[in-house]
Amino acid sequence: MANRLWRTLFPALLIVASFPGTEIFADPTDVGEDIGSQDRRLSTLRDTDTDFTMTPFASRAEWDPYAESLRHRIRVACGLWPEPERTPLNTKIFDTVERDGYSVSKVHFEASPGFFVTGNLYVPAGKGPFPAVLNPHGHWGTGRLEDTETCSVPGRCITFARMGMVAFSVDMVGYNDSRQFSFAWGHRPAEVPAEVRRRQELWGIHPFAIQLWSNIRALDFLQSLPQVDPKRLACTGASGGGTQTFALCAVDSRVQAAAPVNMISHTMQGGCACENAPLIRIGASNMEIGALFAPKPLMMIAATGDWTKDTPTVEFPAVRGIYELFDAADHVESFQVDAGHNYNRPSREAVYRFLGKWFLNEPEKYATFSEPAFAVETKEALRVFPGEGPLPDHATQDELIEAMIGERRERIARAVKERGADPDFVRQYGDAVRLVVGADPACPKRANADRLSSDQKDGYTIERWLFHVEDTGAAIPAVLLIPRARIVGTAALVVHPEGKSALMDDQGTLVENVRRRVIDEGQIVASLDAFRTGETASAERKLGKFADTFVPTDTAYRVQDVLAAIAWLSERAGNAPINVIGEGRAQIWCVLATSLARVAATTEADPANFPATDADWVRDAYLPSLQTLGGITTVAAVLAPERIRIAPGAGGLH
Repeated sequence: MANRLWRTLFPALLIVASFPGTEIFADPTDVGEDIGSQDRRLSTLRDTDTDFTMTPFASRAEWDPYAESLRHRIRVACGLWPEPERTPLNTKIFDTVERDGYSVSKVHFEASPGFFVTGNLYVPAGKGPFPAVLNPHGHWGTGRLEDTETCSVPGRCITFARMGMVAFSVDMVGYNDSRQFSFAWGHRPAEVPAEVRRRQELWGIHPFAIQLWSNIRALDFLQSLPQVDPKRLACTGASGGGTQTFALCAVDSRVQAAAPVNMISHTMQGGCACENAPLIRIGASNMEIGALFAPKPLMMIAATGDWTKDTPTVEFPAVRGIYELFDAADHVESFQVDAGHNYNRPSREAVYRFLGKWFLNEPEKYATFSEPAFAVETKEALRVFPGEGPLPDHATQDELIEAMIGERRERIARAVKERGADPDFVRQYGDAVRLVVGADPACPKRANADRLSSDQKDGYTIERWLFHVEDTGAAIPAVLLIPRARIVGTAALVVHPEGKSALMDDQGTLVENVRRRVIDEGQIVASLDAFRTGETASAERKLGKFADTFVPTDTAYRVQDVLAAIAWLSERAGNAPINVIGEGRAQIWCVLATSLARVAATTEADPANFPATDADWVRDAYLPSLQTLGGITTVAAVLAPERIRIAPGAGGLH
């Protein structure tokens, strides 16, 4: 049955279900359906190798809020919201050598206190100021020092400099001189214990985030140089460097032209941990992220021999469709080379021509530009730090991670304390929490629910309901207990870690506290089987590579389900306020859902039921980036202090 109010109150689900009723139930709360086979969240595989379709957008009115939310998602996922302090770079530029038409130097600076970013700076001869091009390198064997037919990072930097653009090639974490984080931590997740990596991800700390912040600070570095025009910054890189390029463009408005190479694909989304941060592609792919750059000039370089083989017919038209919304279709270009995965000479020449047109404002001069011969410095001459292995007298990986956690903790505490000075903070904070639990406010969906059966009991009626969510494929069973002598006022939603069967004992009789509410107090009571509880508790979930990048975690799905049940119960109870009662660890889901609910809802919780340590969160209620928002008590204090009470002994069916 369609419900207008449901659509208004909870725009996070589209529920359409139609199943025959069932007369006999093994469990009084059982809906009588094979929920495990119907809930596609258990079996739908969405990962880095999924074939994605670009989300359709008919107008700027549809695109703009989606784009804002996607940018916010990337920042939240990477611990970049609230924005970190731009601490002193403490830049060192040294060992400069003069060449024909340019110079090359060694560089290091501190992206955050004690964390060094390393690379080489290529500067044109002359006074400037010049445009500048940031060059993240990708997963080549020798990183920024790669000089082969397939890719020459120094070669393109030399050519950029000779063209009249400052070029900075920067190390990915774990490559060459970026040795404070191990290569395995940055690029081989299988070698890092899952519980260790997930603990860091609670704080938005992962290789994608470290590289993104390094590149943001690299723009700060370039803007600090007297030879650079701070308003003309570009970025280009291939493979993992292509991912870094469009990720940087998504969150930093200073980039004015970009050429991601071989990475805006509708199929493979990046094969490394440094390209697959939790949360960033829930409801998105590289096509949507790349399109965030519209309407600025974008060159999409593709190859016939890798996952960008369909770019001329799939990805380029999809991204151009967003540019058309800005009346800027001529600002996005595509070039495909007949080769394997690369940043080879033909690809580089396409980028030279692109930047010559848009950055040097000389389209005729560079229309047929060919790359001149170049001589690359030896790898030893380009290295910033001597030797191999950990850097002596520098902070270690573990020390840096702990310092970053401490900085994030202090930053959110300060932002929450000062929120009165920022009228937009609470809205952005609420949106951040929604993104963490997968209830994206930029993607409203209609909702509906079907009643499967209704049985008369002693003093009440039990109705069995099933939600079927079209977008996520969720099938959520629920029950509604309606007292024969109802007293209008509030309604109660009971959420238990074991599901709705907790309303009754083994004989099918209402447990005492539920019976009191229904029979004695005349209150409507509902309960549900949140994701993988109750009727689907034993169901296994099919997950692909880098699953947390593409789909919500179990805990996030459970919060979504409680949100749906709050809105549904409010409507069924005639818009009565909802008292959400969580038992045990389900109190976590209830606090988060009540904080985000768009109807009148209250809940109580005992801190004893919350995870005490990061390790406990990883084990019992994993939600990437939640700790960067201050944790669950801060969520309640910021979003719903008048509706949520957290105190010892609070919560439960008392």
